[in-house]
Amino acid sequence: MVWKPRVTVASVIEHDNRFLMVEEMHYGQLTINQPAGHMEHGESLLEAVRRETLEETGWRFEPTALLGIFHMHRDDPDRVFLRFTFTGTLLEAVPGYQIDSDITAVHFLTREQIRNQQPRIWRSELVGRSLDMYESGVRHSLDSLQYFLSDD
Repeated sequence: MVWKPRVTVASVIEHDNRFLMVEEMHYGQLTINQPAGHMEHGESLLEAVRRETLEETGWRFEPTALLGIFHMHRDDPDRVFLRFTFTGTLLEAVPGYQIDSDITAVHFLTREQIRNQQPRIWRSELVGRSLDMYESGVRHSLDSLQYFLSDD
């Protein structure tokens, strides 16, 4: 058996003192999360976070910094995640964009609104940890991410 962690991306986007968040059903529970999802084959991390943000919110997003890389695992080897979390600029809403069917609503929430829901309806503890990284001012240059196609 070949073990492979799941690579995910997420965006922490502040706009007018509110954060872009998604509401979704997760194992029958209503949860909130940053726009996030799985990286697809052939994508760079930046392409993945742009796509996931658009698909889940209907908003275009341009990443400007890496907030952090989170390694989350459970006892189940199929449930190990590497989450690359970015921040950046919210560009524009795409009129009439059909967001993912798993998303029940898109919200702009204040820090307090997000924190007051902790962790009862957070998708995972990464919601709070990502917000903590953002609020602490941590920003890593996107130059630290390198994407290339290998002939090997």
